[in-house]
Amino acid sequence: MDTSVTIIGLIIIVIIGIPLHFVFRSNVVNKKKIKQLFNQYSQDNRYNFSQHEIQNKKVIAIDEIAKGLLLLDLNEKIEKVLFVDLKKVTSCKLVITKTNNTNEISKIDFEFQYKNSNQTKLFAFYRIEKDQIGQVCLYEDHLLALKWETIIQNCISR
Repeated sequence: MDTSVTIIGLIIIVIIGIPLHFVFRSNVVNKKKIKQLFNQYSQDNRYNFSQHEIQNKKVIAIDEIAKGLLLLDLNEKIEKVLFVDLKKVTSCKLVITKTNNTNEISKIDFEFQYKNSNQTKLFAFYRIEKDQIGQVCLYEDHLLALKWETIIQNCISR
C-alpha cells in the first residue's frame, strides 16, 4: 500500500514539475533577453527605460526625459524591435484594422509620423495570425496599446 501511494505521488510530482520547469526557464530567458535589449538600446546609458510594461511577450518601454521609446515583440523566433527617438516624431497613433465580414480586429499597429521627412513608420503590435488561440490576447493588447498611445503622445507634446 505504501509503495503504490509513493509511486503515484512521484508520478504526480513529475507531471506537475516538468511543465513548471519549462515555464520558469522560459521566463528567465525572456527576462535576460529583455535586459540585454534594454542595455543595447540605451546607447551608452543615454536612455533609461525605467517606465516599461510587459504583457503577452510584448514590451513597451519609454524614457520620458531623453524621449526614447522601445517596442519589442518576443513572440517571433527573431524578436521584432523598434527604437524611436521621440524628438524626431510629430505624432503617434494606433491603426486598427478590422476584417470586412465580422468587424473583428485583425491587427493593431503603432504609426509614428516623423517631423522632417513626412515618413511614417509602423510597428505591428497585434496580429491575429500570431495569436495562438484566436483573439484571446486581443482585449489585453488593445487596452495596453490605447494606454501607451496616450503616454507616448504626452511625451511627444512636452
